[in-house]
Amino acid sequence: MKQILFLLFSIFFFIGNAQENYEIQVYGSPTMTKGQTMFELHSNYTFNGNKDLVNGVLPSNHSVHETIEITHGITDNFELGFYLFTNYTPNYGLKIIGTHLRPRIAAPESWHLPVGLSLSAEIGWQKQEYAPETFSMELRPIIDKTIGKFYLCLNPTLGFAFMGNDINKTPAFAPNIKTAFAASSKYSLGLEYYGDLGPLNQFEKLPQQNHAIFVVADLYLDPKWELNFGPGFGLSEATDKLVMKLIVGRRISWSKKHA
Repeated sequence: MKQILFLLFSIFFFIGNAQENYEIQVYGSPTMTKGQTMFELHSNYTFNGNKDLVNGVLPSNHSVHETIEITHGITDNFELGFYLFTNYTPNYGLKIIGTHLRPRIAAPESWHLPVGLSLSAEIGWQKQEYAPETFSMELRPIIDKTIGKFYLCLNPTLGFAFMGNDINKTPAFAPNIKTAFAASSKYSLGLEYYGDLGPLNQFEKLPQQNHAIFVVADLYLDPKWELNFGPGFGLSEATDKLVMKLIVGRRISWSKKHA
C-alpha cells in the first residue's frame, strides 16, 4: 500500500507544480464511524485553467490546491469535519486561503430507507483574492444507492453567500453526481459530474455555468486507507479545461480494540 501511495504522489507532483477545486468530491451518505477519525489530503492541479483576473479572483491556471480534511465520528450517525485550504499559483506564491467546518447527520439505519440519506452543512471563509464569496455556507443533501456492483450518488448542493461579490444573490444550485462500477473488491471505476448553474431564481447563461466530468478510480486496498483519483474535463467556457485530482485518506480508530 505504501509503495502505491508513493508512486501516485510521485506521478502527481512530477507532472505539475482552479479556484473552485479545493475539494473535488461527491460525498456518500454514511457518516464516519463513532470514535474514528479520517485524515484526508485533497491534491488538485489545474493543467489548463483561467489565465485572467476575474472579479478580483486570481487566475487558476497551473494552480496547486492542497486541502487538509479531518473528520471525526461523534455518534453513530453524526460527524464533524474541518478543512484547511491552501493554494499555490505561479507569481502569487503559497497561501493559506481559509477554513471550513462541516457537521453532517445521516438517517439512522433503523428507518430502513430504500436509499442512503444524509445532510451536510459546510460553513466558513476564504480570502477574497481566491473566492467570490468570502464567507459562505453550503447545504448538501446526499442520496445514494448500491445495486449489485453499481453505485449511484446525488449531491444536489445549495450555496449561500454571506459576504463577498455574490452576497445579494439567491442560493446557487451546484449539483454533483457520481456513478461507479465495482470491478473487484479492491477497486471501482466511475464518472463524477460537478456543476454550478448559478442562482436558483435565474441560472447563468450556459457559457458562464460550470460543468465538469471526472474519470475516476477508487482503491480499497486496505480498510484503513481510501484513494480517489483521476482527470477532470471542463465542458463550458467558464470551467477549467483540465484538472487532475488525488484524494488520500487514512482512517484512525482511537480504540485499541478496533485499531
